[in-house]
Amino acid sequence: QVQLVESGGGLVRPGGSLRLSCVASTAIFGIVPMAWYRQAPGKERELVALITSTSNTNYADSVKGRFTISRDNGKNMVYLQMNSLKPEDTAVYYCNSPSGQWSWGQGTRVTVSS
Repeated sequence: QVQLVESGGGLVRPGGSLRLSCVASTAIFGIVPMAWYRQAPGKERELVALITSTSNTNYADSVKGRFTISRDNGKNMVYLQMNSLKPEDTAVYYCNSPSGQWSWGQGTRVTVSS
């Protein structure tokens, strides 16, 4: 059973930055694509960024140019650097495969507020 553990969330002012981290307990991490999702209060979970095993990336239009996804296959880690944060980025952020095939972790809460 793959375990996903997210960290790095917090309270930040508009325009600020945060870096989220996720560790995945799977031996095949290096060959699977990974993604970051978020779920805002009262809304459905949405995919915001994904990265292939060869580090090609894709982003939701709402975060393009502000967020950067990266990975370290040696550490089974995927990261999300979030810059120029906006109040509408407030959500619980999760990592998983792009198909959401694994059990969801607890997520990490990001609150953007002045």
